[in-house]
Amino acid sequence: MAKGAFLGEFEHTVLLALIRLGEGAYGAPIRQEIEVQTGRSPAIGAVHATLARLERKGLVRSWIGAPTPERGGKAKRHFKVEPLGLEAVRQARTALERLQSGLAIRARFA
Repeated sequence: MAKGAFLGEFEHTVLLALIRLGEGAYGAPIRQEIEVQTGRSPAIGAVHATLARLERKGLVRSWIGAPTPERGGKAKRHFKVEPLGLEAVRQARTALERLQSGLAIRARFA
């Protein structure tokens, strides 16, 4: 990855939630998936800001769906992880595994 293209912790979390939900997920279900899987309850604004940042980095792509009655006729912005986003997740995982490799975490942090 290019310098400055590394994932922040919350970017990584949002990408993983989007991967779990699949193509077409949008802000509210992504936020809910993060809460269910991590116990964190992020603000929806933080999720949307992160999705926008990930899109600027080319890691996700978005499109506007059809308006829905549940949202008072407003359309949703749907997201899809791009191949570059999948690669970023793989690289982040590899880096964390290398850093953790050989550490006796229980003994060290207990």
